[in-house]
Amino acid sequence: MSELPIVQDTPRQAQRAGELILKSIPPRDPRAGGGRVEPLPMSMEEARRRGWDELDIVIVTGDAYVDHPSFAMSILGRVLEAAGFRVGIVSQPDWKNCRDWQRFGRPRLFFGISAG
Repeated sequence: MSELPIVQDTPRQAQRAGELILKSIPPRDPRAGGGRVEPLPMSMEEARRRGWDELDIVIVTGDAYVDHPSFAMSILGRVLEAAGFRVGIVSQPDWKNCRDWQRFGRPRLFFGISAG
């Protein structure tokens, strides 16, 4: 019987994972008196307000987008944002035309698609 591999230096890996999770907590928006967190952009206008002229990743989901940790695409988007990527969300796109898919233009890296 083969043994499971032993991961060396687990405390350091756990610390790094914890740092990334803490970093993914969005900062307060100073324009709103420091009390409001801006959701991930759902339009190019919202992205431009963040000073972004293009996105790295566009997440497309069949679910409604709610910027709350009980929603998977919110968690995924925030963790990617904390890692330094510019992330936008397309929520419940109209499958009968291409307008929703074109709202951000072509992302620098990829479209991430989830059924919801």
